[in-house]
Amino acid sequence: MSGLFRKKIDPRCLYCARGVSLDPNEVMCIKCGIVKPYGTCRQFRYDPLKRVPPKPVKLSRNYTAEDMKI
Repeated sequence: MSGLFRKKIDPRCLYCARGVSLDPNEVMCIKCGIVKPYGTCRQFRYDPLKRVPPKPVKLSRNYTAEDMKI
């Protein structure tokens, strides 16, 4: 199951169905007005389409064909 659609999610105003992102530091909430993106309230409703997945981790080393031999 994808991390975006898991059942247990930390509530954040940034990806709440009741909020609209104004800029990187503010979210306009229907219930609470202008709030911080990483804030939360009891009215939180998760919207998976607003959540941006984390960037993939880059490999810290350049692998060669020799490294791939068994």
